[in-house]
Amino acid sequence: MHPFQYVRATDPDTAVAYAAAQAGATFLAGGTGLVDLMKEGAERHSLLIDVNRLPLAGIEPSGDGVRIGALARNSDVANHSTIRERYPLVSQAIRAGASAQLRNMASVGGNVMQRTRCLYFRDLAYPCNKRDPGTGCPAIHGFNRSHAIFSASGYCVATHPSDMCVALMALDAVVQTRGVDGARSTPIADFYLLPGATPDRETVLEPGELVTAVDLPAPVGGRAHYLKVRDRASYEFALVSVAAVLDVEGGVIRAARLAAGGVAPRPWRLHESEAMLIGRRPETAVFREAAERAVEGARPLAHNGFKVELLKRTIVRALEEVGGPA
Repeated sequence: MHPFQYVRATDPDTAVAYAAAQAGATFLAGGTGLVDLMKEGAERHSLLIDVNRLPLAGIEPSGDGVRIGALARNSDVANHSTIRERYPLVSQAIRAGASAQLRNMASVGGNVMQRTRCLYFRDLAYPCNKRDPGTGCPAIHGFNRSHAIFSASGYCVATHPSDMCVALMALDAVVQTRGVDGARSTPIADFYLLPGATPDRETVLEPGELVTAVDLPAPVGGRAHYLKVRDRASYEFALVSVAAVLDVEGGVIRAARLAAGGVAPRPWRLHESEAMLIGRRPETAVFREAAERAVEGARPLAHNGFKVELLKRTIVRALEEVGGPA
């Protein structure tokens, strides 16, 4: 690990000021992802700004929804009565993620900022455009079983690793941040950038901008299910995951939310599949139509073509779970 300075911030504005004053600064919360990346050399920072004492760990009502502070620990969010009852999709997604020990440390803000698990990004023996812009992407022609089938580019084919953020995408969450120009709100659908020619820039955040909270709007109603498919049953990142919400009334689908993980550089919303479900009966044949629509435009690589069929089957299974008898 390369040498770095360390400071502890006492309020959000001080944290932002520290970050704005020094190039290479970053924020430290739970450290479950950042510290590993620094140990591996995949990230180098001149200054770590400890934000753990900032008053950003609350889970509180906000209008018709809920505001989750960026420093709320994943375990606290997953076990919170309001989240379990009103936003079960978020609780399920968090529980499908890392071990209980990691969930006790990992923060919501850190999860929103979680970086890819691409082996080429994390192994300094290989070049990587995300880690060192302009050096190349060996995953494109290398071993790419875990990589993206949607919206990758000729510069990067890595996927976003978070489970929680797939649920947040399905629920139209809004990310709250604070920077040198003050506070701003960004819908999560606009928060993540596609790689294009600059895969090193993953979000719309400006240098020194701090994630302070995530807002969940009023629930859409209905039943929710997060289904994660992985190589092993415990503590593994998704090959494919699906967050599904269906509101069925009078035998007809009135509202639908679908998002997928493990298939794109960001949590992947399936708007067209949602639209074709509205007004239809919750039947397996209809779910299969939605699944076929979901994979239109997929561009699998040499070793991950199986993800196309896997995504379709995972969508159908998740929709059957929420669309069947209660």
